[in-house]
Amino acid sequence: MNLKELIPLLESIAPPSLAEDFDTGRIGLVLDRGADIRKIAVALDPTDHVLKEAARLRANLLITHHTLIFDPVNLISKRLSDTLKIAIDNDISIYTMHTNYDKAEGGVNDVLAELLELTNITNLELGRLGEIKPMGTQEFASFVSEKLQTHVQYMGDSEIRNVMVVGGSGFRREYIDTAIERGADALVSGELRHDAIRYAGKLCLFDATHYATEAPAMKKLCKRLPEDTVFIEDKPEVRIL
Repeated sequence: MNLKELIPLLESIAPPSLAEDFDTGRIGLVLDRGADIRKIAVALDPTDHVLKEAARLRANLLITHHTLIFDPVNLISKRLSDTLKIAIDNDISIYTMHTNYDKAEGGVNDVLAELLELTNITNLELGRLGEIKPMGTQEFASFVSEKLQTHVQYMGDSEIRNVMVVGGSGFRREYIDTAIERGADALVSGELRHDAIRYAGKLCLFDATHYATEAPAMKKLCKRLPEDTVFIEDKPEVRIL
């Protein structure tokens, strides 16, 4: 399959029009090597490890959630040039679907809600709200940890019935406000910050890491693509004392 023939399918899965304004120019085809697509690799991040593994697998398209280049480039650093060299030397094109895939049907937040077994789900602007069987905070933290296969840190002490999920880095004031306004008992996301803890009030916060809240949707994406497709795991190694 030619790359130009595949792009309409990718855009139907995650329409670019759904993306946040800050993603303008940062999603879609970000590195075009023009080769016919024989094998596709999918990953959360375009790391050197991911690109080397994609090259080893002879993939010539890498689809990621996070872009390789976020800010405009006036100087290409050695680190960036080394990463680009891996892709260019191995004729690997890179396609990125970010906030458009967060919002899309069957995307990041839908998969996260499904994994956490939410029911009666409501679609929000950049998240999902649903119900679970009632459980305490510690029990829910263990449940999230088991379902997402990750460590979880949490704050709050309440019976959890209504849950809002936001894949990635969702402990922002606007999301906390939305969770409280919509009657959520808990917000599940990644990258819990001090200011969010102070701001949340009685809302319980569960940090299941950026990676673990988004990677499952990238894995599931593989099943929606027509070519030979493989997911490349590159989970950050975090040690907890």
